[in-house]
Amino acid sequence: MNDHRPRGRWASTVGAVFLALAPVACAPAAQTADAEWTRSGTIAEPIDHGVWDGLLQRYVKPSNDGVNRVDYAALKQNDAATLKRYLDAMQAIDITQYPHDEQFAYWVNLYNAATVDVIIANYPLESIRDIGLVGQGPWKDKVLKVNGQDLSLDDIEHGILRPIWQDVRIHYAVNCASIGCPNLAVRAYTAQSLEPMLEEAAKAYINHPRGFARVDGELIASSIYDWYGSDWGDQAAVLEHARKYASPETRELLADNVGIDRFDYDWALNSRN
Repeated sequence: MNDHRPRGRWASTVGAVFLALAPVACAPAAQTADAEWTRSGTIAEPIDHGVWDGLLQRYVKPSNDGVNRVDYAALKQNDAATLKRYLDAMQAIDITQYPHDEQFAYWVNLYNAATVDVIIANYPLESIRDIGLVGQGPWKDKVLKVNGQDLSLDDIEHGILRPIWQDVRIHYAVNCASIGCPNLAVRAYTAQSLEPMLEEAAKAYINHPRGFARVDGELIASSIYDWYGSDWGDQAAVLEHARKYASPETRELLADNVGIDRFDYDWALNSRN
């Protein structure tokens, strides 16, 4: 995969220089879900994500360029222990006893909170890919334990969320702490807010240059649609999906394309500092 990164209004100079040197990621395919995680229960009381919601509102701020940025420095200084307590509380839950929508919100929040925790543990840094060896990032590290199973970020995304729910909007909900990624939401996901938040996340990304842009006549899409293209089916299906959420301006940008010319992704950290 070639590393093409058009210089849009949302890419920083530092990020552009860094990206020119960075290797391109290869995303894991969706796995077969462990039977443990396919079970669901009937506990009616919703999981309390209030602590995570408060942290998001305090430290995640939308920028003028449409990218939500995180004040990792302040979070690390003031609320690292608060984040740890939330993660501990979530790991103590038997999530298989809850309905599926509650589980979906739980896994998205757990993934995003664990990612932020990994970032502040290694902060300051320029990219999440600076963690680990040779730009591999933290995704395969076992950073959580749920129902007695050690889990990595990859386990959650590719072994639980993607194979069980088979909803492409997962890619707009989980956040990899990078400028090129769909925004980290400013509120926690809940079973009640799940559908409108997923719809809004899809719409926001597709209508931002990180999702789709036209440069020198070429249609350039986020590498998410390349790495996880099989979740949509093919490029024509990706574009059909995009048109569902496209604003009039984006619909014109997509025009009558049946394919995508190039893919792009900015791995610079989504930091406010």
